[in-house]
Parts: sequence; structure tokens; C-alpha cells
Amino acid sequence: ASPSGSMGRFTVWDYVVFAAMLLISAVIGVYYAFAGGGQKTSKDFLMGGRSMNAFPVALSLTASFMSAVTVLGTPAEIYRYGAIFCIFAITYGLVVLCSAEIFLPVFYKLGITSTYEYLELRFNKYLRLCGTVLFIIQTASKPQSCSTLYTGIVIYAPALALNQVTGFDLWGAVVATGVVCTFYCTLGGLKAVVWTDVFQVGIMIAGFSSVIIRAVVVQEGIGRIVNDSYYGGRLNFWDFNPNPLQRHTFWTIVVGGTFTWAGMYGVNQSQVQRYIACKSRFHAKISLYINLLGLWAILACAALCGLSLYSIYKDCDPWTAKQVSALDQLMPYLVLDILRDFPGVPGLFVASAYSGTLSTVSSSINALAAVTVEDLIRPCFRSLSEKKLSWISMGMSLFYGGVCIAMAALASVLGALLQAALSIFGMVGGPLLGLFSLGILCSFANGIGAFVGLVSGFVISLWVGIGSQIYPPLPERTKPLYLSTAGCNISSGNFTSTENPLTTIFNTPTTERPALADNWYSLSYLYFSTLGTLVTVVVGIIISLLTGGLKQNTDRKFLLTKEDFLSNFSWSKSETKVEVLNWKPFTVAAEGTDNPAFSHIEMDVASNKHKVNGLHI
Repeated sequence: ASPSGSMGRFTVWDYVVFAAMLLISAVIGVYYAFAGGGQKTSKDFLMGGRSMNAFPVALSLTASFMSAVTVLGTPAEIYRYGAIFCIFAITYGLVVLCSAEIFLPVFYKLGITSTYEYLELRFNKYLRLCGTVLFIIQTASKPQSCSTLYTGIVIYAPALALNQVTGFDLWGAVVATGVVCTFYCTLGGLKAVVWTDVFQVGIMIAGFSSVIIRAVVVQEGIGRIVNDSYYGGRLNFWDFNPNPLQRHTFWTIVVGGTFTWAGMYGVNQSQVQRYIACKSRFHAKISLYINLLGLWAILACAALCGLSLYSIYKDCDPWTAKQVSALDQLMPYLVLDILRDFPGVPGLFVASAYSGTLSTVSSSINALAAVTVEDLIRPCFRSLSEKKLSWISMGMSLFYGGVCIAMAALASVLGALLQAALSIFGMVGGPLLGLFSLGILCSFANGIGAFVGLVSGFVISLWVGIGSQIYPPLPERTKPLYLSTAGCNISSGNFTSTENPLTTIFNTPTTERPALADNWYSLSYLYFSTLGTLVTVVVGIIISLLTGGLKQNTDRKFLLTKEDFLSNFSWSKSETKVEVLNWKPFTVAAEGTDNPAFSHIEMDVASNKHKVNGLHI
């Protein structure tokens, strides 16, 4: 590696590329503000008028899932812990399957704007309030989702990492991304969010590809990269250790990861809002399956970047050599190292990192606006006209955009604290997933059971979460791989390293660790969600059965029925017709609730009574 004195710095071209990315995003927003007569109703603004196609929605789901944390963090994760992270490919497959076959059919046929509306329809309005409040304060699941708290970090952390390595202006970048994001969210609504995401996925893939291609050229072929990784122990795909305390094994990633991400894909507002905006249920399902391909592509890119990082720095790790002060600065460091002779290309990489930020933040802003309008404003002020509501939605977008920029400023002061708060809040995704699963899969679950289940899942998750923050797991649980600095010939004097603010604040002396710390608190972080979900479901079922859940009569349309599953195979014939028949505004509640005993099931019984093995007698 070269001495850091000759490391590249940012040139004019890099800023031009970055500005172009922001500009195009803003233009898309302006276009959708006026295209097709603008945003007439709040449904147009928040749901794209329920007329989106599968393809842009699929790319959009991929984009908001991949924040700058993915662009900067995943390659560093693979560099440090090896390619076992790639097992997430299986997890993503399972998650998409669950979302498309369990949650999507129910949400789609109800035609809701906010997922938390479902909680009121199925249980009661207090649970809806619980869900909504949890969502607005916290991250509805793992970090990638949206919350005011999280978006602050999402804007600030990558800006900081890029600033320390490349000298890219910190607050300029934070404010520019925040303002542009708010601008196109407020003007263009969901359509603008979706189409800017499509553009940003393109940029992210381009940024990744430029790094991979250049790394392959520098290392004279991909064979050498794979070879180095193999001998460096980085290709550790198969680790079937069933121990739940190990950070990443095949089982923690497949089982724990599936629960963690299902909370984010199946029931998280920012994702559900998109696929419900599709024009038919077939489009909604296809968008989820296409998005799976996008997730795999991005995972493959990130993995290749991580292995290239290792192959290039295997003899001189910049992190141990104090060239960079945190692992997420490795990618920008690599980019400046191998791409410094190509003006504008480092700018493309920075643009791809910020595309991740923009797409995540814009979906957050839009989802927060939707939840606020649908769950807090509409129920309180019934008399508002649609036009007024669409203006209020715009106002909320503007407001939340401002809050996000403010949160980024807060993150710069309280980085460590916020990070700790987040990892604790991230655990709340589990109980929420449990709550929705109870509603959709158990016909006998009732409001009391659901509430007690939610609270107990919440308490257990917080207990483990806070415990693991106070007593972080020991290194033999996380298994970092060996990094070498043998080949370094650098004077590390001329590189000013500022300490990374996102390290945890609790550095307790390692002497007194209670027995709980090594068994219970060391649980792999992927199992936090799983634990929350299972506790919620089990407690919910028990309490519901004790409080007479079997006596209540739940409307079939709030549950997952076998017709929902079978309709997959007959979509071509009846898809559109069924859609129109089933979809009714909420005012029509009388669908046969007058006499629950007389339902279509009885009709079947009557007609089959005189048949033996299908023969009339």
C-alpha cells in the first residue's frame, strides 16, 4: 500500500458526479409533482394511487433495504468475519416467501394504507395505537427500517466515514442529502420515492461494479482474489454449529435472520406501503420476487468487494495500522487507493453510498407521513376533505424531513448513545411481527391475548437487549478472523485519525461478568427478534385461550385462508375480477356480520350432505 501522503483526495469531478446524482433525484420529484395532474388525494400522495407496476416497486424495495450501511458496512463485515455473511441469500429467499404468501394477501385484500389499521380491524384501536407509537419512536425492525431516531444515524454515519477518509465535506453532504430527500418526498409523494429509488439502485450497482472491476484488474484476475480469500480463511461458508450464542453460524443466520428480516419485509410500514401500492395482487407478489433478485445481486456485489478488500490488504491491514479509525472507513479508503487515477469514479462510489442513504431516508419520510396521517390525524378529524389531507401529508413529509436532519445533527453529538438506543430499539421488531402473526394466523387470538403477548415479548426483548449492551459478548463468540500488518512500511504520523463516535458507551471492566452475561446476554443478535416473536405468539395464544378466544367469531377476511394460497394458481383467469369485488371502502362493514352462524361453510355442508364419495344417492 502507498503511504497515506499520496492518497487521493476529492477532485472537482467527484463533486460534479455527486451533485448530478442529487440533481437527477430532485428532478424526478418535480416531474411526479405535476405528472398526471399532480397529487389530488392523500391516497395519490401516500400510495401512488394504487397503480404502480411490479418492476419499479421491486427495485424500490431493494433500494430502501440497502442503506449506506450496506455499501460501507457489509464489505467490511466480510473482510473482518468472512463470507459466512453470504448465507443471508437463503434468509432473503425465506423472508420474501413469507411476506408474499402470508402477509401480502391479507394486507392487499383489505386495501389499507397503514399496516397498523389492520390491528384495529382485527383486534381493537388500542393495539393500533400501540403499534403506531412504537413505529414512530423506534425502528420498526432491524436498523434498515424507518424511524426518526434511525434516520439521523443513517444520514450521519456514512457522511462521517466518507469525510474522514476522502475529505468530502461533512455538513455539506448531510444537509444536501437531507434537503434533496425532503424536497422530492414532499413534492412527488410515493411515486417520486419509488422512481428515485430505481435510479439509486442503478447508481449503487455502478459504484460497487467500478470497485470490483478495478480490484480484479489490480489483482490480475478474479482467481487470485478467490485464492487469497481461501487461504486467509475468508470463505467460511459452512459453519453448522447449533450454538445460539455464536454470532454468525448457518443456523443463526437462517433461523434468526429470517425472523429479523420478516419483521422488516412482512409487516414494516415502509415496505408494505410499497407493495400495496401495486395495481393488482399479482403485481404485488411479482414485485417481491423480483426484489429478491435485486437483494441477491447487491449481496453478491458487497461480498465481492469484501473479498477484494481482503485480497488487496491481506499483508497490510489499514485498520490495525491505524490508517483508518473504523471498519466502515475501509471501503472509501480502498476506493481512493485503487481509483485515484480515474477522476469522477471515487465520486461515483460516494454517490452510491449516499444513494443508499437517500433511498432509506426517503422511504422513512414517506412511511412516517403515511402512519401519522392515517393513524393519528384521520381518526381524530373525520371531516377533512381529501384535498386537505393530501396537503397535510405533504406538510408531514416536510416536517419529518426536517426532523431527520435535526436527528443527524444530534447523532454527531450523541453518536454512541444513539447507537446503543438503536440496537435496543431494534429488538422491538420481533414482538410486532409476533402481533401481526397472531392476528393473521390464529383465528382465536383476541385483543387481551395480543396485548399481553406484545408486552411480554417486549419486556423479554428489552431485557436481553439492554443486557447485551452492558455486557458485550466475548470475542470467542464473534470469531473475528486474523488480520496482518506484516507488509506495512508506512509512517502513520501524517494521518489524523479521529475516534469513531459510534462505539458503544458501556465499556465495563471485564472482571465481574455475572453468570447471565455469558449465557443469556451473549445470545446472537439475530436471535433477539426470534425470541420476541416466539414469546409474543406463545403468550398471546395461551392468554387468548384462557380469556375465551374460541368463542369469538373472527371475520375470515382478516385471516390467511386457503383460498389466498390457491389463488396463486388461477391468477390469470380471475385476478382482476376478484380484485374489484373484494375491495370495498371501510364504510361498508355489513358483509354478513348479522348472523355469523350462517356462513358459506354451512352452505357447503348442506350441498354435500346427500353425497357419499361425491355420488348422489
